[in-house]
Amino acid sequence: MAGELDLSVRLRDDLVLATPLLAASGTFGFGFEMEAIGGHAGYGAIISKGTSMEPRVGNDPPRIVEAPSGMLNAIGLQNPGVAVVAGDYAPRWGAWDLPVIVNVVGDSVADYVGVVRRLEDAPNVAGIELNISCPNVGAAGLMFGVDAQLAGEVTTAVRAATAKPLIVKLTPNVTDMVSIARSIVDAGADALSAVNTYVGMSLDLETGRPVLANVTGGLSGPAIRPLALHAVYTVAGAVPVPVIASGGVTSGEDAVEFILAGAAAVQVGTLNFLRPDAGRHVLTGIERHLRRRRLASIAELAASGARSPHGVGA
Repeated sequence: MAGELDLSVRLRDDLVLATPLLAASGTFGFGFEMEAIGGHAGYGAIISKGTSMEPRVGNDPPRIVEAPSGMLNAIGLQNPGVAVVAGDYAPRWGAWDLPVIVNVVGDSVADYVGVVRRLEDAPNVAGIELNISCPNVGAAGLMFGVDAQLAGEVTTAVRAATAKPLIVKLTPNVTDMVSIARSIVDAGADALSAVNTYVGMSLDLETGRPVLANVTGGLSGPAIRPLALHAVYTVAGAVPVPVIASGGVTSGEDAVEFILAGAAAVQVGTLNFLRPDAGRHVLTGIERHLRRRRLASIAELAASGARSPHGVGA
């Protein structure tokens, strides 16, 4: 196939990505360190580290441990607080040619609303990813994401506080993800991220005690990819808004699989810890697949998938 590929993805009319890849929150900092080593290449957007109303020091170490085909993290949402993000970091994002979406965390509805209001007038904030599903900060941070009514309530409150594109991140640590997703969409979310990490733990064989100081952490990496793929396939078939996949992507083929399952775009996370060219690496694989299949765009790829009326699984 000759000619340029159209790799663009529209999440909302005012949020169009040049590529279908987003750097996942918590794996890319606030973008500055990765810029210095060329890590921005290939990405259509960056999702910042989780940002809270006040600064957080995070959990005690050890906070990361390797796991089979993945890693466990219990960072505890360490961040400098929204005043620094909005007043110092956001103005610097204007020098980049890709949008930055800010991941927002909180322990109460008032926390979420307060952070979002502070970001509303900050420059270069292209959207909000609402993290109601982090598995390693205690019950308060987890409660919203596992209950359809509470998830809808916090989404409603945040929707009223911002006109920016609003993405809500789903937890996989539930029995009925679809009802929670529908409640969030009914409350005004523009898109969903599926999924956050799975709860896991690791024990030290010598001491018999948990390796992580927090006891449990979030499992990410290739180990969760089949589970995340099923979640994306299920949620994408149940809601009318874009679903952004996340979970163990290490190659273009992995990203293509998520798009075929119904994802509008794909986050790359743990791979950023392994190689500084993660975005470019995955995008090259997507381009290679499109050319091999004689497809001209991400839209054509999506139309050939299992969630399309023309797909094999329809």
